[in-house]
Amino acid sequence: GALLALSKPPGLPILGRPGDLSLDALLPALRRRLGLAAELHVVKAPAREYSGLVLLSSCYHTTKKLQQFFTNARLRGQYPATYRAVTVGVPAEVEGEICTGLCWQQHGDRAMVRGCHRSGGTGGTPGSDEGCALQVVPVPAPGRHSLARKDVKSTLTRYRVLGAAGGCALLQLQPRTAFPEQLQVHLTLLLCPALGDHEHSSRVGRVLGEPFFLTPETAPTRTQVLDEELLSRLGLSPRRLHHLPLHIHLQELVLP
Repeated sequence: GALLALSKPPGLPILGRPGDLSLDALLPALRRRLGLAAELHVVKAPAREYSGLVLLSSCYHTTKKLQQFFTNARLRGQYPATYRAVTVGVPAEVEGEICTGLCWQQHGDRAMVRGCHRSGGTGGTPGSDEGCALQVVPVPAPGRHSLARKDVKSTLTRYRVLGAAGGCALLQLQPRTAFPEQLQVHLTLLLCPALGDHEHSSRVGRVLGEPFFLTPETAPTRTQVLDEELLSRLGLSPRRLHHLPLHIHLQELVLP
């Protein structure tokens, strides 16, 4: 009917500035190629860094109905979106839940920053404008007042290990909440950052081979560090490691 599903590569933003390559900028050409009379709208799509399912609609009412369904499903405690991730490290437990508060913080300062946004995210995502460096950080025990003021959001992801080999794992991830970079941060709390996560993986340190969590203040952002064996299996040189994309993929969407 009105629905169209695509598979998006990693690195393609949903929205972008005029003239930039983005999914939104490609929709008119896609509409012409498919010979559709009506405009296409984005119903659901993974974040810029992720790959996976993009759900489009040529009917405005269908778009709104489905977007409301996804919101209501999460509020009812359901998991309408399922992701897959390759992680560096294997979780200690085969399955479980990661529950923590998340907030935006300025680099090198624990003070909250408000009113700083970037285009390119879904739903007005705060980000990094010029002169405004923000990062998403976990808040393990958020207070009631910070949650009520929405300075911090309580987030939850259910995970299950589907397989493991060579010190890496394939995980199924089902977020019950929606927050920018939620899956990456939750994986670092499992001490198993996503392969290709050059934003948060530095928060997982190692002493005598044992992983531990580093606070954002003590772990500056850097290209992910991988051991020589894994680099060899990936066919990558350390010089080209920064080209490795984030291995988080929107695998499945439940529709009403």
